[in-house]
Amino acid sequence: MAIGLAEAGADVALVASSSTEETAAGIRQLGRRALTIQTDLLDQRVVSRIVEATVSGLGGVDILVNNAGIIRRAALLEFSEKDWDDVIQINQKSLFFLSQAVARQMVAQGRGGKIINIASMLSFQGGIRVPSYTASKSAVMGLTRIMANEWAAHGINVNAIAPGYMDTDNTAALRADPKRNAEILARIPAGRWGTPEDLQGAAVFLASSASDYMQGHTMAVDGGWLSR
Repeated sequence: MAIGLAEAGADVALVASSSTEETAAGIRQLGRRALTIQTDLLDQRVVSRIVEATVSGLGGVDILVNNAGIIRRAALLEFSEKDWDDVIQINQKSLFFLSQAVARQMVAQGRGGKIINIASMLSFQGGIRVPSYTASKSAVMGLTRIMANEWAAHGINVNAIAPGYMDTDNTAALRADPKRNAEILARIPAGRWGTPEDLQGAAVFLASSASDYMQGHTMAVDGGWLSR
């Protein structure tokens, strides 16, 4: 998504707990600026520093993509409080307060903006063995709606992308399980796992003026999963 936005003309601040230098290099090769901010969103205090660093390094904030997310798997009868709290902190709480901080900056800038939340198939479904993830991603869809309701008056569009089963670190355990992998693929009409590149078009669309009349919508990019 970061590369797709850079291809469309955006300078990008990359925020992650791990190194993003490879992506930053790709953005710079496109002739755009890339700012790397390595930090851990489990610490709520970093939110204001992220916005301050982005404004200082890039001159403002016009687009926010809330893509940070973690998942923990265990049966509901065995699920721990730490696995609940960590997932809710990253997937839900940090998303809200980072959106709030960015929206304040957008209001101060006076030119509106775009906020894109990353939801999930489990914003629509219950799933199994992932209670905190399901709770957090259901909340993302609801927060997308209330943010859209309140911030539309400031020219801020808030929408979400719900990726299907994607070939990422979060699904490594599922893809490594031959039985579960086969079950998942059998239900996806496209017949394959999604790739990060499959999300570029949706991200660019929701970040552009082409989506100016969309508010509070969660767009599935799922290979047809929800159609089955």
